[in-house]
Amino acid sequence: MEHTKLKKYLEQYSPLPATDWQFFVSRLQPRTFQKKDLILPAGAVENYVNFIDSGIIRYFVIEEEKDITFEIAFENSFATAYDSFLTRMPVQYAAEALTDVELWSIGYDHLQEMYALTSVGDRVGRLAAEQLYIRKNKRQMSFLKDDAGARYTGLMNDHPHLLQHVPLKYLASYIGITPQALSRIRRRMTPGT
Repeated sequence: MEHTKLKKYLEQYSPLPATDWQFFVSRLQPRTFQKKDLILPAGAVENYVNFIDSGIIRYFVIEEEKDITFEIAFENSFATAYDSFLTRMPVQYAAEALTDVELWSIGYDHLQEMYALTSVGDRVGRLAAEQLYIRKNKRQMSFLKDDAGARYTGLMNDHPHLLQHVPLKYLASYIGITPQALSRIRRRMTPGT
């Protein structure tokens, strides 16, 4: 696993001086998970900010024996339980690999060190936080403004490969409907049915 995707992602926002990049890379830890592995169990403290080099992660809660997916993170994006990472408090939800996943992870202490000792440290941290915020805000606005069909269409437009990798029950939960309602939406959208 190389750092190519991560470097390209970060450099779209700002050039990275070679010394800062080397410092950053020296603190990164490659982590791999197989499909269905828990990346972060409920009750644990998040110790990493992760860049997804490949794969898909879902964040979910279990309420009254019902599994509710509230976030899906994709390749070439940051993924973390950021609230726990910042507060150092345990999460009440979990993160699971929906596919085989390869991450570049930086630990809490190493990220603090990077903030303090490099010229781009704050920028990298801010970019990760901004991306997580924008993704969350986009999803919240979709819940406020769009019906379930529009949420499904938007998700498929942004990530057309989802149906190959994410079970429909998780997609339904993610857009806030039952699997049966999602089946009806998909039937209406499929020509000839």
